[in-house]
Amino acid sequence: MPDCLRGRMPVDARTTQPAGVLHGGASVAFAETLTSFAGFLAADRDRFHVVGMEINANHLRPVAGGWVTGIARPIHRGGRVHVWEVRIFDDQDRVVCISRCTLAVIEMPSTYTTPESRS
Repeated sequence: MPDCLRGRMPVDARTTQPAGVLHGGASVAFAETLTSFAGFLAADRDRFHVVGMEINANHLRPVAGGWVTGIARPIHRGGRVHVWEVRIFDDQDRVVCISRCTLAVIEMPSTYTTPESRS
């Protein structure tokens, strides 16, 4: 899919709450990981970093096992602020969480360089 980032996360003892279903905090951490990485890829990495400013999530259905898949799509990619939406789906392609993350785009030298910038 162009203009999006997709990832997967297991639903197991590492990501479930004591009740045995996917922990809301795990969903939020997953969403922020996807958006931060997507924002990093969308920014000029020689000049900018992206960092989370705000995140919210609506947890729509429980998941007790298997995997969840998250898809991050940009809503707005400005020079200093990005807004991304993440939809997280279960193994049956049902939406289990919708999240929106706002990222600050800050000017700062990066420790990561692309192969093109090294030559």
